[in-house]
Amino acid sequence: MLGDLADLTVGHVGPMASEYVDEGVPFLRSLNVRPFRIDLDGVKHISESFHQRLAKSALKPGDVVVVRTGAPGTAAVVPASLPVSNCSDVVIVRPGPDLDSRYLAYLINSVARGYIDSRTVGAVQQHFNVGAAKGIPIPAATLEEQRRIASVLGALDDLVEVEERGAAQADELWRAVLAASRHDKESVPLSSLASFVNGKNFTKGGGAHGLPVIRTPEVRNGPTSSTVRADVTASAENLADPGDILFVWSGSLLVSRWRWTQGLVNQHIFKVIPNVGVPDWLVLWAIEELMEDFLGLAADKATTMGHIKRADLDRVVNVPERSAWEDLEAKIRPYWDEALSAQMHASDIAAARDELLPLLMSGRLRVSEDLAVL
Repeated sequence: MLGDLADLTVGHVGPMASEYVDEGVPFLRSLNVRPFRIDLDGVKHISESFHQRLAKSALKPGDVVVVRTGAPGTAAVVPASLPVSNCSDVVIVRPGPDLDSRYLAYLINSVARGYIDSRTVGAVQQHFNVGAAKGIPIPAATLEEQRRIASVLGALDDLVEVEERGAAQADELWRAVLAASRHDKESVPLSSLASFVNGKNFTKGGGAHGLPVIRTPEVRNGPTSSTVRADVTASAENLADPGDILFVWSGSLLVSRWRWTQGLVNQHIFKVIPNVGVPDWLVLWAIEELMEDFLGLAADKATTMGHIKRADLDRVVNVPERSAWEDLEAKIRPYWDEALSAQMHASDIAAARDELLPLLMSGRLRVSEDLAVL
């Protein structure tokens, strides 16, 4: 069991809003922990003095952090590029000499999912605790075998990272084109640019077969082994295909371009359908421009769960005048398509990794000393 091979503790639990500073020690939260990697987008920071006070939750490279709340069981290794950091509300696993960190992260994200899902508690917001984490079963494998498995899977992850970087650069380029545009601006309601179609409760009666149900974790990370699936018939406006824009309007507000296989859009998520003649990149950009306002509105309603109302979609946003859209489309479309293509390629590689992972972990496939998969 994991508790026999590693030291486990939990990140800081308690109020944090007053402790954040503009620069300082990176402070990881659940949203910074993605499957197999740490995402520093939107990371918070704390002062060095507060970091010293939170010595118990201080992280170092090689530690494995596991999400407790929201998407419990999501795991990643703290990279060498993050020599000093701290964290909140995650399980911290410090592997002993007989357990490889990367191997453990792959294990937790894959074959340990059933164990984790059966041991989450909470009717509304599920939690995974240290006690349950200590009981995660660890397959019998030598340290060398673990490292070989992690090396093969890591090579696929490196390819994913290359594609993700390419997508991020292409997205930066089209946004830069839009920001540098010298065309006149006009103020329009966000609701005049697109239709915002709310999803349906597809999780009710869902199971292990059918299309993936897209909830907030799926918008952020894509479908995983814990994603609910539903074998139902749905209209086109409740289906998301690669390139569609999804806007989570309740809970953790976010907007994103969907890049995985077709899925069912669950409730509390808008499928954003651009109106005729309105470019999709303009719609995504307009929502992003208003996101800070939306987050403020949601925070004011956070006595239960923060959200925005449909009337809030009438908020005004400044966009390039309509006569400029054709010119901007010619400049932006190649970057937009390049970004989506790279994201989809990254998703395909990740899917291949996810298929290979349980086969390696279970011993049905083995990795030889020359890293050939047998």
